[in-house]
Amino acid sequence: MRIAVVGTGYVGLVTGACLAEFGMFVTCVDIDEKKIEMLNRGEIPIYEPGLDVIVEKNSKAGRLRFTTDIEEAVKNNLVIFIAVGTPPKEDGSADLTYVENVAKNIANYMNGYKVIVNKSTVPVGTGQKVKKIIRNIVGEKYKFDVVSNPEFLREGAAVNDFMRPDRIVIGAESDEAVAIMKDIYSAHYLGEAPFVVTNIETAEMIKYASNAFLALKITFINEVANLCDLVGADVHKVAKAMGMDGRISPKFLHPGPGYGGSCFPKDTLALCNIAKEHGYQFKVVEAAIDVNEKQKLRMVDKIMGLLGVEKKGGSLDGKVISILGLAFKPNTDDMRESPAIVIINELLKYGAKIKVFDPIAMDNAKKIFGDKVEYCTDEYETVHNTDCLAIVTEWNQFRKLDMERIGGLMREKNLADLRNIYEPSKMRKLGFNYICVGRSKI
Repeated sequence: MRIAVVGTGYVGLVTGACLAEFGMFVTCVDIDEKKIEMLNRGEIPIYEPGLDVIVEKNSKAGRLRFTTDIEEAVKNNLVIFIAVGTPPKEDGSADLTYVENVAKNIANYMNGYKVIVNKSTVPVGTGQKVKKIIRNIVGEKYKFDVVSNPEFLREGAAVNDFMRPDRIVIGAESDEAVAIMKDIYSAHYLGEAPFVVTNIETAEMIKYASNAFLALKITFINEVANLCDLVGADVHKVAKAMGMDGRISPKFLHPGPGYGGSCFPKDTLALCNIAKEHGYQFKVVEAAIDVNEKQKLRMVDKIMGLLGVEKKGGSLDGKVISILGLAFKPNTDDMRESPAIVIINELLKYGAKIKVFDPIAMDNAKKIFGDKVEYCTDEYETVHNTDCLAIVTEWNQFRKLDMERIGGLMREKNLADLRNIYEPSKMRKLGFNYICVGRSKI
């Protein structure tokens, strides 16, 4: 089996490397010459644990190669995965420009039967659009199939998710295409992962529905946490009891400052836009989007309240606030839609001086904030002479900090634990003026 993967971002690079790891010959294609040069030097342009080892191993073995030559990739491979970006437009709809361009290139260089696989997250109907683009160019000269094969990869755990998927979704219109896709995946997973075989439109909807539901779970527990703060309940006990119900499960019931990243914000907006295009209002997802944005601002209210400052007409002039965690989640350097961005920008508006640290995302932070904040080398430098510490991302190394030392370094011992890492009673015994999310009265 020879496979081409067009696009070398999170999805494309992980897909290509993991397919090569299981013995297939994979050509990864990208129009970004600098990125391809980096990959050919053995440098990984994204942070994803374990990916560098797999890329190096399979590149040396000759099973994985990188090129900008899409003509050669199309002509020499049977299966072509499209794994390019689908960024949101201003109205929230997915921009399919890159997908459409790849479809045109595939059509222009087609030299026989091909299976074109949409791995990118795309709106319902994109598979038919890709099919139409290719058919308009090649006519009846060549036979081809378009398949929807959505990815369910978590940043920071993408390699493991690809190797051990919960399910493999295949949306196709021919038995031949289904057989080829099963051949690709059954070789890797030895039949352990269940296949969901359906039409293209259903496969496309599965991806959006899955991400939207997870976003809803996060938003729901954040709303519960906000209410727990007001009534004196413990959101951790609430979430634990909820998660014991097999109909609910404990996953994604962790309160915090809101979801971010490259998927949930983009995909929830796109799903609402798909609904609008078909004359339907997806109210529950629209509400989740609104609540999630407000949750980030609510964290700012918490921090300002901790410092005794009213948001309306208040000022943080002279206050120094340290922020631990900038990526939208641990084990990634991705800051897209990270709650930290909103929180920091709002605090800056009120005149605060901000010191920041993240184990991986500092380079990306510098691109976003420039010289507006002070960049530190570790947790303890970050809190030195500050009036408040806010933990925004729950990196493992933040879970067992020397809090006595932290308190001794701070000018004022104010702790906003926005990921509920520490026990409220213990922090208060150490003399911290402590708040968290959904446990502030515990």
